[in-house]
Amino acid sequence: MVEPKNKLPLRWAGLGGLEEVGRNCMFFEYKNEIIVVDLGLQFPDEETPGVDYILPNVSYLEEKKEDIRALVITHGHYDHIGAIPYLMDKIGNPPIYCGRLTKEIILKRQEEFDSKSELKFVIVQDKQKIKLSKYFQIEFFEVIHSIPDTFGFILNTPIGKLVHFAEFKLPHRKKYLESDLKNSLKKYQHVFNQDIHTLFLESTNAEVEGYSVPEEEVVKNLDEIFKKSPGRIIVATFASLISRIDTILKLAIKHHRKVSISGRTMEDNVKIAQRLGYLKIPEELIIPKSLVNRYPDNKLVLLVTGAQGEPTANLMRIANSEHRWIKIKPKQDTVVFSSSIIPGNERNIEYLKDKLAKQKVKIYCVKVLDIHSGGHAPREELRLIIKNTKPRFFVPIHGSYYMRALNRQIGIECDIPESNIFLPANGEVLNLFPESIKFTMETIPSSYSIVDGLTVEKMKDIVLRDRKLLAQGGIVVIVSTIKRGTTNLVKNPDVISRGFIYLRANKELVDEIKQRVRQILKRLPTYKPLDLDYFKTLVRQQIENFLYKKTRKRPMVVATVVEV
Repeated sequence: MVEPKNKLPLRWAGLGGLEEVGRNCMFFEYKNEIIVVDLGLQFPDEETPGVDYILPNVSYLEEKKEDIRALVITHGHYDHIGAIPYLMDKIGNPPIYCGRLTKEIILKRQEEFDSKSELKFVIVQDKQKIKLSKYFQIEFFEVIHSIPDTFGFILNTPIGKLVHFAEFKLPHRKKYLESDLKNSLKKYQHVFNQDIHTLFLESTNAEVEGYSVPEEEVVKNLDEIFKKSPGRIIVATFASLISRIDTILKLAIKHHRKVSISGRTMEDNVKIAQRLGYLKIPEELIIPKSLVNRYPDNKLVLLVTGAQGEPTANLMRIANSEHRWIKIKPKQDTVVFSSSIIPGNERNIEYLKDKLAKQKVKIYCVKVLDIHSGGHAPREELRLIIKNTKPRFFVPIHGSYYMRALNRQIGIECDIPESNIFLPANGEVLNLFPESIKFTMETIPSSYSIVDGLTVEKMKDIVLRDRKLLAQGGIVVIVSTIKRGTTNLVKNPDVISRGFIYLRANKELVDEIKQRVRQILKRLPTYKPLDLDYFKTLVRQQIENFLYKKTRKRPMVVATVVEV
C-alpha cells in the first residue's frame, strides 16, 4: 500500500530537457526510494563543436544508486534512451520499465557497447498497474506519438497522484473536427477521472497554433507526390519514425515501386518493427542498396536518414556525391523531407536543400505541403489535456524556457493559478507536499557530460571555448626561437596560420606580427633569464588585441618558445 499522506515532501528534479530540446531525464524521490524517468541524450549544436553527444549529469543519482528502484522509459527516441549505454552502470542498473519496441531498440544499440551489466526489462502495457516499490505505484497508459509503444503514466505517491503524458498528439481525421477530438480524449478518460495533484506536460510544440496535421492529410499529399513524380522518390525522415516509414511502404506498394532503405539505424528499426508486427512488409518489396541501379527510376523509392542535414548522414552523402550506390539524377529525382525541424538544425537543413536545389531536383518539405505530422501536441491539444486533467499543480517540461513559458500561459488560460505553475531549471529541486509545491534552496549538479570520441567526460568550458574560437576565427601560431638564458632572438619569429589568413597574401600583416613580438622582447629586462610563461602570455594577449583591431576577427593565438 502507498503510505498515507503526511508532511514529508516528495522531491522532484529534472537533469535535462528543461532548458533545451533533448537530454530528457527527471526523477521522483521519496525517503530512500527514487524513480528515474528517461535517460536521453542531446545532439550537439554550434555551442558544442566536435562533440558527439551530450548526456545528463547523473552524479546525484550515482551517489544514491542504491535507492533507485526503477528507470521508466516513455518511448524509444534517442533523446529519451540514448544515454543508457553510457550511464546505466553509474546509476546502479535498475530495472527498465518500457514497451516492447522500446526494449528492442535499446538492446540493439546496446550491442555497440561493452556493457558491464546485463539490462533488466519489465515490459509494460496500456492501463497496466505495477507496484514499483513501497512508496510508488505506477499505471501506464499508451499515447499516440511518432513511434509505437509510447507510454504516459499516473504515479501514485504518498503526496498524491502525478501524471506525466510523455510526448503525444491527439489523432483526428480532419482539422478541428470536434467529434474526432472527443473520441481521441475518450482514450484518456480514466486519467481525467483521477484526482490529479500535478501534471507534467511536454512543451515542444507549445508555440505551434492549432491542432496536429491529420495523418490522413499527410497520406493524401504524399500520395499526390507519388502520382506525379516521374523518377525516383527519395524520402528523408527520422530513423525512428515508424508511422511515417509505414506510410511510405504502403504508398510504394500502391504505386508499384520497390523500396531501398539507406541508414543503418533505420534499417535496424524497420527489422525490429517488422519482427514485432508493427510493420507488415511483403518479402519482395525491400531491395538492397546495391541493386537500386538495376530498376527503372519510376519504380523506386529510396528511404534515407539525414532529414536534419547531419553532415555524415545518408541524404547529405547523396547530395555530396559521396554515397556508394545512390547518385542524384538532375531533373528526374524528387526529394521529400517528411519530418519536423529540430530546433538548432535550421542552418544545416537549408544548406542541404541548397545542395540539392543546385542539382535541379524537385524538393518537397513541410513549408510547401503538409507531408509530415509531428508527434508533439500543438497549443490547442495541450489545452485540451490540461482542461480535462484538471490538475491542482502544473509543471511544463521538455523544451527551452520560452517553450515552457508558453505552456505556462496555456495553463493559466485553463484556470490554473499562476502560483501553482512551476518552471524549474535543470537541477532545481521541487518539494511536492499534499497541498503545495515549493522550490527548495538546493540545486543539484546538472552541468552536462559529453561523449567526445571514445570518452565520456565533463568537458571544461575552456575546451569548448577554444573549439568555438578555432571554428570561428582559426588559429595563429607564433614560434620565437630564443638563445637560452637570454632575451635574444636567434632568428625572426615564425608565424603559422590555419583558418585565419593566407600568409602569402598578407605579408604586411605577418611582418607587423613579427615586429610586435620583437618589441615585446626588447621591453623585457635583459639582466635575468627570460620568464617563458610571462613572455608567452604577453605575446598571446597583445597579438590577439592587435589582430582584432586590424581584422575584426578573433583567431586563437598560440605562442611557443624554442630555446637553443
